[in-house]
Amino acid sequence: MNVMQQAARKASRRLVRDFGEVENLQVSRKGPEKFVASANERTNKMLLDLLLQARPGFGYMTDNGIQATGEDDRRCWIFDPIDGTANFMHGIPVFAISIALEESGEITAGLVYAPIPDEMFWAEKGQGAYLNDQRLRVAARRHIGDALIGTGLPQSTRRDNSRYLTEIRAIASQCAGIRRIGSSALDLAYVAAGRFDGIWDTGWSPWNIAAGLLLAKEAGAIVSQSDGGPDPLYKGDILAANEFIHSRLLRLIQKARRD
Repeated sequence: MNVMQQAARKASRRLVRDFGEVENLQVSRKGPEKFVASANERTNKMLLDLLLQARPGFGYMTDNGIQATGEDDRRCWIFDPIDGTANFMHGIPVFAISIALEESGEITAGLVYAPIPDEMFWAEKGQGAYLNDQRLRVAARRHIGDALIGTGLPQSTRRDNSRYLTEIRAIASQCAGIRRIGSSALDLAYVAAGRFDGIWDTGWSPWNIAAGLLLAKEAGAIVSQSDGGPDPLYKGDILAANEFIHSRLLRLIQKARRD
């Protein structure tokens, strides 16, 4: 965890400076896209260098889908240099660095670092979840009518928009509100911190959600696929909430998909 936190903080220093330049680029004719792509690539390389310098035998999987097996084929870094790239590109300070360690097929350590508010969410398997030095627990709400739920909301690239809109209508009619913050890593961290009562979404990659899944679990959330399946990491299909809200969300999603 020390290695992960030090890498995230070092990589974030330049990333924060880059973010400060985005506002100026918004009014330029070329826009910020190439600049943000360069910031993402630079942060990706810095994280990889720092993590492998500390643990040279580990494998890795990065946000561009590149992966490699190290000499220690049981351990693999899974990381995303900017989770919430669209937010970053538009000057919205809601994005995070996400780093997880997978050991023998199981996530055993994870952090989600939001550099603008300086919030370090972190967890180790069996040791609980934390925000900086404060222990985290999921929200205790039992009634979905009181619950604030996070999700991804439809995007033009989604193939399942019609089905997804049906799920949104079903859940929105029952809960206190639905939010999209634009970062799946932070969605899960917010469940761990009790800021969201639950989240559901599909279409994510392991580097988006690996660290967040462990955070949510260690804070007491029930974590599954959105159809109730047991293994969301490589399915990219997640449902996370406390035991009461999880069961209610699962029933609503299942009914919406049948209808």
